[in-house]
Amino acid sequence: MNNLSLVKAKKNDKIEITNNYDSVDIFSGAGGLSIGAERAGLNIAVAIEKDIFAAQTFQHNHPFAKILCDDICNINPLEHIKVTPFIVFGGPPCQGFSTSNTKTRTTENPNNSLFYQFLRFVEELKPSWFLFENVEGITSFDKGNTVKEIKRLFGELGYSTTEEVLYASDYGVPQHRNRFIMVGNRVGVDFKFPEKFNYKVSVQDAIADLPPLKNGDVIEKMPYSKPLSQSSAYAKLMRRDAKKSFQNFVSRNQDYVIERYKFIAQGQNWKAIPDELMQNYKDKRNCHSGIYKRLNPEIPSVVISNYRKNMLIHPFEDRGLSVREAARLQSFPDNFIFKGSLSQIQQQIGNAVPPLLAEVIFKAIKEQHEQLLINKS
Repeated sequence: MNNLSLVKAKKNDKIEITNNYDSVDIFSGAGGLSIGAERAGLNIAVAIEKDIFAAQTFQHNHPFAKILCDDICNINPLEHIKVTPFIVFGGPPCQGFSTSNTKTRTTENPNNSLFYQFLRFVEELKPSWFLFENVEGITSFDKGNTVKEIKRLFGELGYSTTEEVLYASDYGVPQHRNRFIMVGNRVGVDFKFPEKFNYKVSVQDAIADLPPLKNGDVIEKMPYSKPLSQSSAYAKLMRRDAKKSFQNFVSRNQDYVIERYKFIAQGQNWKAIPDELMQNYKDKRNCHSGIYKRLNPEIPSVVISNYRKNMLIHPFEDRGLSVREAARLQSFPDNFIFKGSLSQIQQQIGNAVPPLLAEVIFKAIKEQHEQLLINKS
């Protein structure tokens, strides 16, 4: 087992049920869910992540958590977790469920069975709560039978479940990103998802105070372009204790790509590029609508899951998004540092659950659990 760190426990240790907020993050990635959980007042006791670079990112930003870097199929949770956790949460790899990838959207895709590992952890650890996250496509996968089966299996373990597709932009995240969220508990709470916010955060609100950059820039830290007093409320939230903008890394695109960018106005995509500049595409009709998309600064961003591959364009500058800009659009705070190569960092950001969305959900879980305790006292 390739462990970055490990909670040591004897195999036969008795699991003690205590009144705590210890949490277990599985399929943790860089730790977007865990950032939200910590902001909601939960304690990240253990995290599991197979990818070494995502695990390094997690450990750097969650120094008090214990991270197991291994295939979850190889891990016996009772060997590493002594106390019954308050909650187990995570999002198994979702390539097989995504409606954007029809080639892998089959029942034979091994990624589609990883939710059984999630189920195994819940069954063995017996947390009071769980949170299961995935792509919206899971709701229609196998004609809706996948979600029905997940609910049935958790029901057999004694958990009541509530699920919704939530849009991050409804909860203060400057990105129109939709995620399937299922929350379950075995303490008798009829869980209610949080109400939508009465405002939206735009791309301009999110990144206007970050420094100007050029194609291919790799600058570790730079001063902000605006003082804190002149920044948006969202930018102030992201900056907090950060004194400078970190990881201002921009992929270097070829000159012909940058030339294409110049023809694309805010909110437009590849369709605005002259045909003579797109001759390497055999059939432009096969281009995805998200390719060569210049962000509209006045509204939340489009989904940035593959922001390098899709060549998402800065709203005002003819270049791709920087690591810090993409992290801002995902609601990662500015003091959050990513580990790995540029492409690995971009993948970690794209795969993450927005921390602000996670925080709102975890706060609702904690508040409703505490109300239950009050009612029983």
